[in-house]
Amino acid sequence: MGNMEMCPMASMCKGMAEKPGTGILLMIPVAGGILILIEPRILVWLMAGASILIWFVMLFFSIFIRKRSIRFSDGGR
Repeated sequence: MGNMEMCPMASMCKGMAEKPGTGILLMIPVAGGILILIEPRILVWLMAGASILIWFVMLFFSIFIRKRSIRFSDGGR
């Protein structure tokens, strides 16, 4: 068992750690948590925003699925 392959997750994490600016992205959830502790009403706004975003994703996904199903039911025309 001399030559074992390196875990792909380790190489991906190493690549992310070497990129500049990833530390800032990791601070966003921490800052959000601190804001929620200071002003809990922010949580309501975040939940509302997430609900609206999920609604848009579901809407566009349903339109995509509808177009795909029409394409398959027409025999590829």
